[in-house]
Amino acid sequence: MEFLGIKFAPLNVPLKRRLETLAVAIWVIFIAFGDFWASLFTVYAIFYSPTLRFFMPLYYLWMYYDCNARNTGSSMRWVRLFRNCTWMRYLSNYFPVKVVKTTDMDPSRNYLFVSFPHGILCFGILAAVHSSNHTGQNKLFSSLEIRLVSLDLHFKMPFFREVVSLMGFIGSDAESISYQLSTKPEQGYTGKVTILVPGGAAESLECRPNTYRIIVKRRKGFVRLALMHGTPLVPVFSFGETNTYDQVYGPEGSLFRRVQDYIRSLISLAPVVLKGRGFFQYNFGILPRRTPITVVVGSPIELPKIEEPTKEQINEYHEKFIKELVNLFETNKHKYIENADSVKLELLS
Repeated sequence: MEFLGIKFAPLNVPLKRRLETLAVAIWVIFIAFGDFWASLFTVYAIFYSPTLRFFMPLYYLWMYYDCNARNTGSSMRWVRLFRNCTWMRYLSNYFPVKVVKTTDMDPSRNYLFVSFPHGILCFGILAAVHSSNHTGQNKLFSSLEIRLVSLDLHFKMPFFREVVSLMGFIGSDAESISYQLSTKPEQGYTGKVTILVPGGAAESLECRPNTYRIIVKRRKGFVRLALMHGTPLVPVFSFGETNTYDQVYGPEGSLFRRVQDYIRSLISLAPVVLKGRGFFQYNFGILPRRTPITVVVGSPIELPKIEEPTKEQINEYHEKFIKELVNLFETNKHKYIENADSVKLELLS
């Protein structure tokens, strides 16, 4: 149904689809504004609630005591409960999200999955990991303990840090990633997977439908960490990720982009002006569009263990990783992208 140029959802939409829309809406509000809501609640607790104010010093002592949570994450027992919940099933089915493994992996080893593109809110890799029973990820990587790298900022926010930790996130600093690459998994698992999305907030500013512009040429820290621990690198690509949203786009060097970059430098989050859909209409809003996302996991790239890798060694394996990433994209794009011949992978500096 269309009225005044706005396309509205029909009234007879099945309940299942309504629940999927609700699930993704809660996720968007949670991920995009979680730090903000946590900050507001903290201010309320300290200045406006005599009861909660009494407990805040105790909570800050707990934060200090539990500061290692950004490295270790929560127990997988709690993480599994979250990943298998009904909310995650509806979230993954909204797009839907599918996981494809191109090769078998040694279940007794640690791996560093390096995923592109980030997109606006990284729905593909998030849903693939956090909907383990619903996307089939738990069967593809049944013996591997999987953790997802997220912003350090989340672990500095009171209350919100507890939630992201229970969801299986770890911090994005070198210490947290090194801890995951160098330690054994929890009982019940034989190996570990740490998933990193190096493009981050900067790459989200390049996200537009039917384009794949990724920031990888200057992102070399993950190669250094992998070499230090002798951990195989695994390229991962999320086809369809960039179609979930459009945005008000500012080309590099424009005033709008300079303002965005300045705000991003202050808050570590990309101030994206979204063009999505709404709850009951399809023309505008903060919800992502329903578009299939396929997360393709490539073959591991073996790296030697070099405790202090040189710049030349880092560059060598970084170039090898880029080559394998481009090959993964070109090999699979005709399966998951319409008019694939006209779509190119752009590697930004």
